[in-house]
Amino acid sequence: MTNNLYEYVDWLKQVAIPYWSTSCIDDKGASFEKILSDGRPDYESNRRVRVQTRQMFVFSAAQKMGWITNGFPLVAKLDQYIIKHAINPNTNQHVHLLNHEHQIINAHQDLYDVAFLLLAYGWRYHVFNDLNALNSANELLNQIDNQLKEHPGGWREGDYQSEYRRQNPHMHLFEAFLTLYKFTNNAKWLAKAGEIFCLFETCFVDHKQGVLFEYFSNDWKRLTGEKGNIIEPGHMMEWVWLLRQYQKYTQAPVDKICDTFYHNALKFGLDPRNELLLDEINIETNTSSGTKRCWPMTEWLKASLAQAEYTRCTDYNYLKDADFAAKGLLTHFIRSKEQGGYIDQLDIDNHIINHSAPASTLYHLVMAGVEIAPLIKEFTNAS
Repeated sequence: MTNNLYEYVDWLKQVAIPYWSTSCIDDKGASFEKILSDGRPDYESNRRVRVQTRQMFVFSAAQKMGWITNGFPLVAKLDQYIIKHAINPNTNQHVHLLNHEHQIINAHQDLYDVAFLLLAYGWRYHVFNDLNALNSANELLNQIDNQLKEHPGGWREGDYQSEYRRQNPHMHLFEAFLTLYKFTNNAKWLAKAGEIFCLFETCFVDHKQGVLFEYFSNDWKRLTGEKGNIIEPGHMMEWVWLLRQYQKYTQAPVDKICDTFYHNALKFGLDPRNELLLDEINIETNTSSGTKRCWPMTEWLKASLAQAEYTRCTDYNYLKDADFAAKGLLTHFIRSKEQGGYIDQLDIDNHIINHSAPASTLYHLVMAGVEIAPLIKEFTNAS
């Protein structure tokens, strides 16, 4: 167990979570969208519903980890905010976007948002025994199955027309379904995860190149042109972490694809100058803008821990990679250990692109902390 992993979790517990659970909550109990470079909330930003649901997860998980003791009222107020302000009165569906005065400015239901609602419901049920959250999860699943299910598989991007379909919201649905199965032991959630695993194997993966593609036509054919050639190393790492969970519940043979994704994400996506993961690469031209966001590093950390737990490989040190990813986060993205903010994205030369800290990134940071926690406990008990 390394100092970098300890320091990372300690920053979450002692600095980030106290900061975001107090200074970053408005008078209605909702989360601000982002924090400015001087530590003040951005009062004028629009409010994405997915940010509120991600913060539900954050405070539920923080309560579970023992990082806070007031998780329930924080989550309850977020839930009340969504019910009061973010439900379309005409459709009774969750909307996508509010303005800073809490008025609906985009009333569409979005699949990506749905995935995080389901994730939040699962964690609320697990941590607080919240049966209302479980009922809401069941109702929401019925709703999207009836209204967004699409041939030849998966769900539409939302209740609106889109020129393409993405693997990304389906990946997060996969995460939510696995979470709900883990916490309820209800096989219907695992069956839903199985639907997405089938899409993953048959559509999302290019098995010849060993990469994950992002954008597809409505019948799940890879898009032509620039979008069709994009791969994201962070998402490949995220799938490694998720597939290892699916393997745990189903014994699915995912060793080969996990190993391939992990090492190809590093092969194509690791910037050799600073050893951070690039945001995306054009796999056909092998070119990239060189930008690097914070969240791919958290996914590398999670994937390395999952590989260390499940792989039979003995000639690669995945725990060393976990330490390396944590060091990268601490060095480049969490530059002030006394503040709860962080850097979201760097350019090709590691200059800061945006000095504000989006609340949505905290989900990634906390999930990585949740994955590290058992390792800390194991090490502490052994010493």
